[in-house]
Amino acid sequence: MAVPPFHAFLHPMLDLLADGRELRFSDAQGLLGDRLGVSPEEQAELLPSGKQRRFANRVGWAKTYLTKAGLVETPRRGYLRITKRGSDALREGTQIDLEYLRRFKEFLEFANANSESGETEEPNARVDLRTSLTPDERIDELVRRMNHKLAIDLLEQLREKEAAFFENVVVRLLVKMGYGGSIEDAGKAVGRSGDGGIDGIIKQDRLGLDNVYVQAKRYAADRTVGAGEVRNLAGALVMRKATKGVLITTGTFTRDAIDAARQIGTIVLINGEQLAQLMIEYDLGVAIEAVYHVKKVDQDFFDEWG
Repeated sequence: MAVPPFHAFLHPMLDLLADGRELRFSDAQGLLGDRLGVSPEEQAELLPSGKQRRFANRVGWAKTYLTKAGLVETPRRGYLRITKRGSDALREGTQIDLEYLRRFKEFLEFANANSESGETEEPNARVDLRTSLTPDERIDELVRRMNHKLAIDLLEQLREKEAAFFENVVVRLLVKMGYGGSIEDAGKAVGRSGDGGIDGIIKQDRLGLDNVYVQAKRYAADRTVGAGEVRNLAGALVMRKATKGVLITTGTFTRDAIDAARQIGTIVLINGEQLAQLMIEYDLGVAIEAVYHVKKVDQDFFDEWG
């Protein structure tokens, strides 16, 4: 099963604390994983940012929501304990969910955009009670959507440029990814008649003893690269007594092309979407428009005073 949404942890977490004892938060995570059937592999799954585990993030926000609603308290660092309000909630027998938390003024003040002015009608972007995603996941999702739009724009730009420009971009990208060192020493754009279909050569070592041969196909979005192109690149590699090739396109690959590359085993295929995402990751053809810092409490700062 997939990791449940964070609000699915609200009631089970309160149940864990029903006997009134203090429970270490890390222990609560393990117990919740067992209770809800989340496997260790699923608990290890990372958010798209790669900074945090999805399971731990969702359990953490469930704890935050219960605390802000006054159902749970933290008597000391790293521990949880149910409050009288939380015990009363369990005795009511009502499902503890996001709608239930809305009955508490403290939670609404935390959730609403206009809490400072006393207005508590509509939830803001910080805590949206209409979504199953945690605030961290919503940030990740927003970044993913923005990068998807950026990738589309990048591919449109690449398709409008001449073939020589695209070939140069491909070589520069591979160099940025760590193949060969510098553009001058490692990347050589070929792109001439009689080059046997090879558009670039990337040196994997400083002496050029192990090269990667590159072919770049600047195609429209609806055009595909077939198995014949893959086999042609394989033939060009044989002519040069080479073993490694990369076939990059602004379009897509047919299933036959993917199967052919898998059978050959030494040719890597990169389609338009993958190409654009790599350009974003390695800062090629893109510029930083804004930087936002997401901060958290530095617990060490407070603990160093005892």
